[in-house]
Amino acid sequence: MPKREFESLDSLKEEVGKEVAVTDWFTMTQDRIQAFADATLDHQWIHVDVERAKRESPFKAPIAHGFLTLSMLAHLMQGAVGIKSGIRMGVNYGMNKVRFVSPVRVDSKIRGRFTLQGLKEIEPNGVEATYNATIECEGAEKPACVAEWLVQYYR
Repeated sequence: MPKREFESLDSLKEEVGKEVAVTDWFTMTQDRIQAFADATLDHQWIHVDVERAKRESPFKAPIAHGFLTLSMLAHLMQGAVGIKSGIRMGVNYGMNKVRFVSPVRVDSKIRGRFTLQGLKEIEPNGVEATYNATIECEGAEKPACVAEWLVQYYR
C-alpha cells in the first residue's frame, strides 16, 4: 500500500477516530527471530530451535517473540504514515495497553493497521498522538498483537 502522507499535524487532526493506514505485508523470517533473540538474550527454544519447535511446540513451528512483533510497529508505521512539514521529530512515548493475541509463526506475513484515537497538545511545542495499532497475520482469524501506542511529535 502506498505511504499515506499528511501535509502537517493540522491535517492529521482531521483523521481522529479514523483508520489512517494499513501497511504492506512483511515476512517474519527465522533470521530476524534469531537476531532478536541474540539482541535480547531471549533464546527460548520456541523461538530459535527450529527442529524442536516443529516436534514439540503446539504451533508446529518456531514463533516470533511477542516483543519482536510489538517492536515491528515502528517499522510498519514508518512505511505507512508520513508528515511532510512542521515537525522536527517523532518519538515513541510508550504503550497504554498491549496484548499478544495469537502467535506469529516463522515465515508468516504480518501487517499493521493504525487508527488515530486522539491527539493532544503537549509542552513544549508538541502533539501526542494515540494510535490503536493492530498487527495482523495473513490468513489468521485473530490479530497477533493489539496495542494502544503513544507517539509524540515535536514542532
